[in-house]
Amino acid sequence: MNRFPEHLLTGYRNFMSGRFAEQQQRYRQLAETGQTPKVLVVACCDSRAAPETIFDSGPGELFVVRNVANMVPPYEPDGQYHSTSAALEFAVQALKVQDIVVMGHGRCGGIKAALDPDADPLSPGDFIGKWMGLLKPAAEQIQNADVMTATERQRVLERVSIRNSIANLRTFPCVSILEQRGKLNLHGTWFDISTGELWVMDNKTGDFARPVL
Repeated sequence: MNRFPEHLLTGYRNFMSGRFAEQQQRYRQLAETGQTPKVLVVACCDSRAAPETIFDSGPGELFVVRNVANMVPPYEPDGQYHSTSAALEFAVQALKVQDIVVMGHGRCGGIKAALDPDADPLSPGDFIGKWMGLLKPAAEQIQNADVMTATERQRVLERVSIRNSIANLRTFPCVSILEQRGKLNLHGTWFDISTGELWVMDNKTGDFARPVL
């Protein structure tokens, strides 16, 4: 029999008796008035790097779009299906978020795949291979850096990917115009799953450093 996973039902029961019970008024208000988050987070769909957990956010505080390797593709109004671009458009145009955070993380499987061009595709369509092709130029440069270990190359590309996504964000007219007007801020962060460290990108230099807490 195709039974719904029991651990999810257990988690739901805990949610209803815990967080939902404690914030029931907040949920009711959100249902009646709609959401007004001020921050869009572009994160990886990796189960170990949930932004709502990492930033200890309550309901309605973050608008989150997650995909493989937390990437933003360039602006491409070609009439095709663009999930991340649609979420970005909605967050900026409809919700009018004030900040966009691209959050990468360590040990990212998508980044590892981008650095291994000889890996067999997971399916005939090779959706991941096509998606990670967004990083092909940077990945090829890093692959040829013999002075780095495999672990170092992966961490470098994880952070280069964040800078690449921020550059792609600026190809969207709705983003670049609002940023130039001072109404929208772009940020890059990198989360270390092993240690819990958060590194924030300096918008002027592109370097990553741990913030003073």
